[in-house]
Amino acid sequence: MTNAGFSQTGTTWIGHRRGTRDYSRIQLAMLLAGIATFAQLYAPQAVLPQVSQGFGVTTAESSLMVSASTVGLAVAVVPWTLVADRIGRKRSISIAIIAATILGLCAILAPNFQLALLIRLFEGFALGGVPAAAMAYLNEEVHKIDSAAASGMFVAGNTIGGLSGRLVSGPVGELTGSWQLGVLSVSTLALVAALLFMFLSPTPQGFTPLGPTQSVGASVRRTVRNAWEHLHDRVLLAIYLQPFVMMGGFVAIYNYLGYYLTAEPYSLPVWLASFAFVAYLAGAISSPISGRLGGEHGRKRVKLASDAISLVGLGIMLIPNLWAIVAGLIVFTTGFFASHAISIGWAAAHPKNGRAQSSALYNFTYYFGSSVFGFVGGLFYQSHGWISLIAMVAVIYLVAIIIAIIVLPTRPTASTRT
Repeated sequence: MTNAGFSQTGTTWIGHRRGTRDYSRIQLAMLLAGIATFAQLYAPQAVLPQVSQGFGVTTAESSLMVSASTVGLAVAVVPWTLVADRIGRKRSISIAIIAATILGLCAILAPNFQLALLIRLFEGFALGGVPAAAMAYLNEEVHKIDSAAASGMFVAGNTIGGLSGRLVSGPVGELTGSWQLGVLSVSTLALVAALLFMFLSPTPQGFTPLGPTQSVGASVRRTVRNAWEHLHDRVLLAIYLQPFVMMGGFVAIYNYLGYYLTAEPYSLPVWLASFAFVAYLAGAISSPISGRLGGEHGRKRVKLASDAISLVGLGIMLIPNLWAIVAGLIVFTTGFFASHAISIGWAAAHPKNGRAQSSALYNFTYYFGSSVFGFVGGLFYQSHGWISLIAMVAVIYLVAIIIAIIVLPTRPTASTRT
C-alpha cells in the first residue's frame, strides 16, 4: 500500500486500516456521535418518576417521553438515507445531531405533556440521521477487515451515551427537583460531543455524494428498490427481527428499573437508583470485543453466545436482592450490546447493494421495537410486577434466538464494497 487507505496503485480506495491516524480519528469521532445521539435519546429515562409527578401521568404514559423519540427515529432513518446519499454521511450526521440538540432544548420548555411528546417525536426525527448514515460511513471509510471492530466502537459510543444521559439527568434532576434541568445538562453534553465529532472526523473519501446531478425522484426510486430487495432477503429479515425484539426487551427493563428500585422493599432515592445505569459500561466494553470476535470466529456463533449471556442476566434479576439485581443487569447489558454490535455490522455487511438502506431498516426495527415493547412492558409491570416484566422479555428473546439459529448462516456471504 503506497498511500493510507488506497490500493498499491494509489487510485482505488480500500479504506483506512487499523493503526493509522485517520482510523483512530474515525473511531473517536463515531464514539462521540454515539454519545451525542444516545445521551439525548434516553435522557428522560432516569427521571421518568419525576416526569410522572410533574405532568400527572401514569407509569406507562411517562415512558412515552422515551418512546416518542424512538418512534420518530425509527420512522426517519430510511428518509435520512436519501439525505445522506445526496449530501454525504458526515454532513448528515452533523446536521442531525445539531438539530436534535436544539429540539431537546425546546422540549424542556413545553408547558404540557402532549407538547413535550410532540417535540420529543421531532427530536427523534432529527436523531435518525445518525444511525442512518453511521454504518454506511464506516463501511465506506474503513477497510473491510477492520470494519467490524470500528462498528463495535460506534456501539460503544451508544452505550456510553445512553449511560451518560441517564447518569447525568437522574442526579441533576434529583438535586434540583426539576427533570427539565436534568435533561438540559444532557443536551449541553451532547452539543459538546457533536462539535468534537465535526472537528475530528476525517473528510470522507470512500463515497461521493450524489448531489444535484441525480433527481430526487431517481434517489427515491433507488432507495425504495434497495429496501424492497432487502425485505425479500431471508437472512436480512432474520437480522432485522433481532433488534426489534431484543432492543424492545432491553428498553423495557431499563424503563421500569427506576420504578422497581424506588418502590418497596428497596425504596432508593431517584439519584441513587439512577446509578444502576452504570451497568451500561459493561456494554461499552463488550461491544468492541464482540465485534473483533465476530470477525475472527464468525458472527453467528458470537451473537448466539451473547444472547445466552443476556438470558442468564434476566434470570439473575429475578433474585429479590438489590445486589443480585445489579449483577444481573450488568450481565444482561453485556450480552445485549455484544449481540447488537454483531447484528448492526452484519446488516450493513451482508447486502451487495444499498448498505445505507439496510442499516436504516435495521435501525427502524431497532427503535420501533424499543417503542413498542418499552410501552407494553409498562403494562406488564403495572399489572403483574417485576417478575411478569422479566418473563415477557425472556419469551420474546427466545423467539428471536430460535429464528437466528434456524435462518442466519454460519458463514456469511462476502459482500462487495459499493
